[in-house]
This record gives sequence, C-alpha cells and structure tokens, in this order.
Amino acid sequence: MTNPLLAASPLPYGLPPFQALTLEQYREAIEAGLSAHLDEIRAITGNAQPATFENTALAMERSGQLLNRAAAAFFTLVSANATEQIRELETELSPRFSAHQDEVFLDRALFDRFAAIDTDNFDPESSRLVEEYLKEFRQSGIQLDPPGQERLRAINAELARLGTEFGQRVKEGMKSAALLLDNEGDLAGLPADDVAGAAEAARAAGHDGKYLLTLIQPGNQPALASLENRDVRRRLFEASVARGSDGGSLDVLDLAREMAGLRAEKARLLGFDNYAELVADRQTAPDFEAVRTMLSRMAPAAIRNADAEAAELAEVAGHPLEAWDWAYYSAKVRREKYEVDEQALRPYFELNRTITDGVFSAATSLYGITFHERTDLHGYHPDVRIWEVRNEDGTALGLFLGDYYARESKRGGAWMNSLVDQSDLLGTRPVVTNTLNISKPPAGEPTLLSLDELRTLFHEFGHALHGLFSNVTYPRFSGTAVPRDFVEYPSQVNEMWIMWPEVLSNYARHYLTGEPLQQDIVARLEESRLWGEGFATTEYLGAALLDLAWHTLEPDGVPEDALEFEAKALASAGIAHRLIPPRYRTGYFQHIFAGAGYAAGYYSYIWSEVLDADTVDWFSENGGLTRANGESFRQELLSRGNSRDPLESFRILRGRDAHLEPLLKRRGLE
Repeated sequence: MTNPLLAASPLPYGLPPFQALTLEQYREAIEAGLSAHLDEIRAITGNAQPATFENTALAMERSGQLLNRAAAAFFTLVSANATEQIRELETELSPRFSAHQDEVFLDRALFDRFAAIDTDNFDPESSRLVEEYLKEFRQSGIQLDPPGQERLRAINAELARLGTEFGQRVKEGMKSAALLLDNEGDLAGLPADDVAGAAEAARAAGHDGKYLLTLIQPGNQPALASLENRDVRRRLFEASVARGSDGGSLDVLDLAREMAGLRAEKARLLGFDNYAELVADRQTAPDFEAVRTMLSRMAPAAIRNADAEAAELAEVAGHPLEAWDWAYYSAKVRREKYEVDEQALRPYFELNRTITDGVFSAATSLYGITFHERTDLHGYHPDVRIWEVRNEDGTALGLFLGDYYARESKRGGAWMNSLVDQSDLLGTRPVVTNTLNISKPPAGEPTLLSLDELRTLFHEFGHALHGLFSNVTYPRFSGTAVPRDFVEYPSQVNEMWIMWPEVLSNYARHYLTGEPLQQDIVARLEESRLWGEGFATTEYLGAALLDLAWHTLEPDGVPEDALEFEAKALASAGIAHRLIPPRYRTGYFQHIFAGAGYAAGYYSYIWSEVLDADTVDWFSENGGLTRANGESFRQELLSRGNSRDPLESFRILRGRDAHLEPLLKRRGLE
C-alpha cells in the first residue's frame, strides 16, 4: 500500500487522511522526511552560486514539507489519541527530532550562507526572515567550538528523552490518581450529570457499580467545589497534589531535577547565566529581570487578597480551614453573598449550543466568518468534529477541528495546534485544532459546561483564530509562531466575549426550556467577579515563580530534594500560602518539563494578560463587538503572525505601548 503521508494530502485544505494511516506509515513518513530534509539542506549548502535570498532563505522555507506533514499528524495523535504503540514510537523519535534540529542549526555552511545575504532594500517580512534565521542559529550554538557543539547535541537529545518520559508518566499518573468511590452517597453535592459521569468513568475502567472521580491537569480539582463529604474532598485533593512525587514508578521528580541541571548547563554553554536568561532572549519581554520585577510586584497584593478571602471562608466554615476546603466554601460564599450558584448555571451552557451560538457566533459578528460542518471529513478519533471556515465573501479560509471530550488516550489540559500552516509561499491554507478535556456524559445526556470549561472553550478558540487568520508569506511566521510570552494574548482577548451581552443572550439558554440566563444573574456574576481573585492570582503566581526557580539554578546547584526546594522557592518568592498550592506542582508541571514549550516561560500568561486587559479596554472604548473593531484586530494583529515584531503590531492597534493598570484593576491588585 502506498503511504498517504509521502505525498500532499488530496483532502480539502491538506487535512491528513487519518483513517487511512497505520502506525508503520507514520514511522516510514517521518524517517523519509528526516532524510529528505537533510538532502534539501545539503542542496542549499552545496550550491556553487553565491548565497541569495532565493537560493538560501526561500529554499530553506520550502524545505522539510514531508517532515512537517508527517510530524504534524503524528504528534497530534501523541497528545490527543495515543495508544501504547504510539507512545513507544514517540519515545524512539523524540531524541531524533532533537538531533535533526541540531544537524540543521549547527551547520556552519548553512549559517554562512544566511549571513552572506544582503538584505538591503528587502521588504520588511523578507528582511525579518533572514534576521530570525540568524538569531536561531546563534541561539542554537552555531558559534560554539566543536567540543561545545558535541556537548550541546548530547544535552538536547537527553532533554528530549527526559521530556517525553516526563509527559508519559504525568499522563499515566493522572489516570492512576483518579479517586474510586464505592457509594453514591460519597458524591453528595455533585450535580447529577457529574455523578452519572463518574459512574460511566468507573464502568469504563472496569469498576461497574462504583464511581470514579477523574482528574484534570491543574492541582485544584473542580469537584472540590461541590463535594459535601469533607473526607472525600481531602482524599481527592491529596491524590491530586501528590501526583508525580510519591516515590512510586510514576514519580517524576528525578526527571525534573535532571532536566533542570541539563538546562542550566545548556544556558552556560550558550553564554547565559541561567536558563531563564536564555529563554528571555527569545521573548517579547526585554529581559528576565523585567519578568521577575512584574511577578514580584504582584505577589504581595495577591497574598493579601488571598488572606482576606481565607479569613472570610474560615468564618463561613466554622472550623479551621484546610486546602481541600477552599473551593467548597468559596462556592458557598459565592452562593450566599453574591447569590451565584455556579453549578446551577451549567444547564445554561450546553456544549453544542455554546460552540455554535456562542463561540462561532461571536466570531461571525466580529470578523464576518462563517462555519460549515463537514461530516464528510474525518479526524483522528470519532469524537472530532470538523468545520470549514469561510470569509464574509464566501471565500475559503481554512478548516477547524474540535476535539472536546476527555479520554484515556488524551493528555490532560487544553490546547490548540496546527495541522497545516498558512503560507502564501507554499500556497497552503490553515488547518487548526482545539483540544479540550470535558467529561463525556452517558449517551443521550447533554454536555453541560462549568464556568471554567466555558472560559477554556472561548480561550482555545482565540488561539484557533490566530492560526486561521494568518496571512503571511513565509511558513516560519505563520499563525501562532510568535514568542511564547505573546502567544496567549489573542486567546485571552477572546475570553472577553463570554459575558458580552449580545453574545451571552445568544447562547446562554437553558438546555431544556430555552429560557435565557436572567439578567439579574448576569449582574450578580459581574458583581462577584473579584471574589476568588486572591486565590487565582496566588495559585498562578506560585506556578510561575516555581518555574523560574527551577530555571535560575546553576549547573551544580540542582537540589537533592525537589519537594524541599519547591517549598523554599515559594517561600523566598513571597508566594507560599498554606492553603493554596501552586496551580502546578513540580510533579505534574508538564508545561515546563514535558516539551510544551513553557520552560522558564509560564509567566507568559500574566505577561500576555497585560496586553489582553489593555485590548479589552480598546474594544470597549471603540464600541465593542463591531465588524470594524474585528477587522482592525484581525488585520493589524491576528493576521500578522511573527512577520513583524508582535509588540509593534500591538502598538499599531492600540496607538501606544500597553499599560499595566487595566490588569491590576481586573485582578483587584491596585
């Protein structure tokens, strides 16, 4: 059988033919892609003609298409639908991808050709392309001597292996830490659909008649806000925060320590004091110190707000508060003080209606785009839905894949990724995915969203829009290929439409009666907006500062005891709180240890939120949900990718640099 991945997909927009592919075909295509790409690089370096933009930079941009096609399809399965065989292949291939990257960007002949390109009189995007390539060569170690390069290659290969192992252990750890309960009475307080979901999860895991509380990736589990049984809350909380650090076969602390040491050594090799400094050199933040200053400025106010919330919760509880009590009594305060019951709101947020009449409808109002479900196309799992997206004039824009339900073959969390990048040079249009982990109800039952899941749905679609609206020449700059501390900005902006009146009234309707969410409830939600921000900001800053602590170590300063280091790091950063663990502890912090690209960069969410909060003000000042505003945001920011400095795109949109005050106000940190 001919391997479908060896040629461009004949399906619309180049959608990979997932249903026609076997595991061995993924392997074969990746092997062929690695080899073909090196041949293409050798053709560039072996060209006897002097280096020009056309025979070097453009040739580089056109290279690697087979490899990119095969890797995009394969790694989509790795994260969203991985069998044991796929995980084994991932383990085998990850170090090879790392070695391949080194083979390309440690090629002195290739670097010399880029360095010889005269960019005078180039258009800005072409000039930036050469500059960005040269920067990547330098950050990859091109200027190291041969022994230094050899050591760097070894470090990169080992980091790839360790990161893959970390991610696989965390995924298994989340599954094994799920809490199995014998009696339905232990679930008192949980909504009926969650109880049904727990029964179905237990049945699927081979425990008919019991109830399984599965976990989400962050430490704070949603069920903690509802479970009335305090001991069950304790057991669920402890199972969650102990993941990856209990000394068992799925413990990852040894991997984290080893990776931190290797990253510290890599940074020194490349001329930086620590890994955080190396990462900051690639971001929009001016330097690492600017990041640390911002986080440190926010920490004391966050702790003060959290302490005030804790005092109020203890008064409501009538007993000393423990960490597993926080979400439960916080929800009680929200119900009693603000008359907001988040669980009672879920019937108004049915998944399908929220997608079509909320997420998509907001995008249509802003940008004029329309969505047309393609049931004739198929993804990598039966749950994946596919929509064709068209511009206002009916012209084709791209494909959007939505994969919303949790399953054992999927890693935790939520993300967007690109199967096909837009590029005028290659003549390709975008194919992007959103992947979430919403519990799938029993057959025939509706999928009702929590407020957190609702926020995630809009957030991830903001990433999708960034990919779909890409309008660049070169694939290197396409869509979300921007600095890590900018990539969360468009997705956070898209969250603003959740409660926007015209949007909310369109989708927030009771799934049985069709009644809209009452305006007085919306008003109370707004009134309660700042309640819980002390917890949320402290939880987030704990993870961001823990990340920086791991990545400001010296090569010989890696701690023997990772948990002791974690506690001391939080205390020294002024963000330790007995009742609020970091959103991610070391044992399940896959953002920074499992190849997700956030190592020394988890601060990106709050850094991007500065731009986001200021942009929300811009929308409000200019009339809100209008086509004119949408067109400006699309043309000046979302479509640009990394084809120009992203902060310059922001300045053109806003007319100035971002101000911090809107963020401080949003989080109650003035």
